[in-house]
Amino acid sequence: MSEPAPIAAPSVAPLRLGWRDRLPLASYLALRYLKSTRSDAFATFLSWVAAIGVALGVAALILVLAVLSGFQGALREAVLARSPQLQVDLPAGFESGALADRVARMDGVASVQKLVRGQGWLLSGDRVEPAPVALVGFEKVVPDSFPGAAGQPPGLYLSSTLVESWGLVVGDKVKLVTPRPTLTPMGPQPRMRSLPLAGVFTGSLTEQRERVALPLAVAESLLGSDRALLDLTATGGFAAAPSLAAQLEARFKEVDPRLRVRSWRDLNRPLLFALRLEKVVTFVAVALVVLVASLALIADLSLIISSKRREIGMLMAMGSSRGLIGRAFLLLGALLAGVGIVAGTVLGVGGSWLCDRFRLFSVPGQVYLVDYVPFDVRPIDLAAVLGLTASLALASSFYAARRATLTGPVEAMKR
Repeated sequence: MSEPAPIAAPSVAPLRLGWRDRLPLASYLALRYLKSTRSDAFATFLSWVAAIGVALGVAALILVLAVLSGFQGALREAVLARSPQLQVDLPAGFESGALADRVARMDGVASVQKLVRGQGWLLSGDRVEPAPVALVGFEKVVPDSFPGAAGQPPGLYLSSTLVESWGLVVGDKVKLVTPRPTLTPMGPQPRMRSLPLAGVFTGSLTEQRERVALPLAVAESLLGSDRALLDLTATGGFAAAPSLAAQLEARFKEVDPRLRVRSWRDLNRPLLFALRLEKVVTFVAVALVVLVASLALIADLSLIISSKRREIGMLMAMGSSRGLIGRAFLLLGALLAGVGIVAGTVLGVGGSWLCDRFRLFSVPGQVYLVDYVPFDVRPIDLAAVLGLTASLALASSFYAARRATLTGPVEAMKR
């Protein structure tokens, strides 16, 4: 009698796991709670509302800071173009020739020349400048603080705005008058010199008063030599000027303690402080949008925790730790905030680039330094926006996640 044939074992297909099944349990729960069902569709809707709020807050911060940086950058460039890199204030009666030769041989100094500053008035025919003008006498060439005429030989140079308003051309005679008196048979009289117009430099809306560049000898005869100073330029430009000023200040203490070195940063300190204060105040004000979005994230996570309370109780009863539940909701909040941050960054940076590239917003050039609204996204501003948003979002997620771990498994399943 033949033996019965062995029964073949049924073939079992290998179990194929999806990418979600390979995730850690906390990450799996975070993605699962993000997906909506009929019972918690409203909670999912609020989740995306919170993410959109974060995105709008990030985009608003980036756009506002980009506009401020654009305008402040244009103003800063206009001011620095008319400010000396380094200025050495000389005490009255100080012999500047030997000091200028010594400074010119120092490392980091590109050029040195003597200047004399003061105030006076301009006359040309029947035209008179109603307000005092700033007279700057230069020794060698026109200083860099007179853009458009820098490096030109000695002569009388006026701003383009004044030349256009008076209808002057190169070669016209212009009278310079200063309040420094001179004795005449008629008694003390203000000093006056007549000079031909040698050239024009570019005027700016940032200048509080008209400036005039004239030869040093003429300036000393009109103003005297007790208002002299040294104008220095650094080999590294404006960036190297502050550090060079500190080095010169230390060396000048041995020569004469009254010598004072000031860089462009010292000369424009009030303006630079006002620009920084404006940006800080604006950043704090607009950051309230991100704060409101973070509070909305807390409300959304709290709603999800309330709707999933029974499921949380079952997970705890099956052995899940409170730390795992907390990490799941922390990851959920981080996921929503991350989506908002990425979308807001793309919207803010992309919108700033488009607005600046195509100059979408125009402004009157007679009032502002530029004829369009400039956008300048700076890395430090972008880092501040992303850092603040991420910190607020993570703090909100941590608060909500901690609340999810306070309820015990039995109490959670009873509700």
